[in-house]
Amino acid sequence: MIQTIDLRGGRLSPAQLLAAVPRARTDVAAASDTAADLIDDVRARGEAALLDQAERLDRVRPGSVRVPAGDIAEALAGLAPAVRAAIEETIRRVRLASEAQVPPPVTTLLADGAQITQRWQPVDRVGLYVPGGKAVYPSSVVMNVVPAQVAGVRSIALASPPQAEFGGRVHPTILAVAAILGIDEIYAMGGAGAIGAFAYGVEDIGLDPVQLVTGPGNVYVAAAKRLVRGQTGIDSEAGPTDILVIADDSADPLLVAADLVSQAEHDELAAAVLVTDSVALAREVETRLRALASTTTHSARVTAALGGTQSALVLVDDLAAAAEFSNAFGPEHLEIQTREPGSVLATIQNAGAIFLGPHSPVSLGDYAAGSNHVLPTGGQARFSSGLGAYTFLRPQQVVHYSRTALKAVAHHIAALSDAEALPAHGDAVTARFRAL
Repeated sequence: MIQTIDLRGGRLSPAQLLAAVPRARTDVAAASDTAADLIDDVRARGEAALLDQAERLDRVRPGSVRVPAGDIAEALAGLAPAVRAAIEETIRRVRLASEAQVPPPVTTLLADGAQITQRWQPVDRVGLYVPGGKAVYPSSVVMNVVPAQVAGVRSIALASPPQAEFGGRVHPTILAVAAILGIDEIYAMGGAGAIGAFAYGVEDIGLDPVQLVTGPGNVYVAAAKRLVRGQTGIDSEAGPTDILVIADDSADPLLVAADLVSQAEHDELAAAVLVTDSVALAREVETRLRALASTTTHSARVTAALGGTQSALVLVDDLAAAAEFSNAFGPEHLEIQTREPGSVLATIQNAGAIFLGPHSPVSLGDYAAGSNHVLPTGGQARFSSGLGAYTFLRPQQVVHYSRTALKAVAHHIAALSDAEALPAHGDAVTARFRAL
């Protein structure tokens, strides 16, 4: 059902560890041609292209791409009270955690009259993408919108695919959550076409271009984000989800298996990986996985994910080797279920979000932990971070020198500009001190 990778018996080099990491057989580049065609179509034909793409790819043609205000109000009125309470508590927690991510301005005095102020400015307008394929993700509305609002973004547009089940409308729960958050610019569009619409704008529906596109999606969304990068900013090329659990023989095999299954139910390409120094635990987890996969709601999807090349039970000599493997994997979600999770955490460098102990499952982070669940996938945690208020902020250095402070460094500037054969740089400084 799930493969076993045995790395016991010797330390691997960094290159060997990367080669041993299980990955799904997906290639964003392979989707680029299709994504480029969809983007070009939207640029050329605007709303007509988005409607045609929805009919072909989402199997429904929405009445309009821009969601009417009446649909949003109706969705909010129909939201179940229990769901609304859960959403509002999630918003509260994510807002508190996001507020801690906004750095204060800092002024550094370099000399008398010479100072640099570091300030953080939000982008003015963003496009937030909420997927709508195998599941509905109202929680992703929260995870995208709240940090943007905390950062101070002035203009927020949201897109999600039209749903055949709801006559071409965006899923009503997504609309309701957007309404709770005060978002009224919503578009029934999905996939690469939606990313292109955000990046270049669609004049005939009043969609202005954005400065930044965030949010997860399928391989075509990832390919589209790669293609528009430069025209607009992106958070990351999010792909199928992954979870890696580091566990020793103190871990409860049922809890480990349940957590692996919880992420495997997202997608057939989801990665579920256990890394352990306990053969007995690995075998017991494998037994539990078989039982859970056969009875869970999305049994076929979970079974496919666990049986894919991206999922594995990895045997290592010790927890130090487990951490080395995890750092090479760069998991989106890392759980540490060991006797002393803090000591393992000290050796972890690369992870999107980290969950310590048996009572901090990834599902907590997906919803109500207060952390953000839009995280780097496919090993991108080795060089990038998850979504946060900082994603929507740009650091700017504000330089302010007095005449005296500039004169004190004028000779240094002249010397360096001459060394670089750019004498006009130095002249621009010395010109300020010539007699009138």
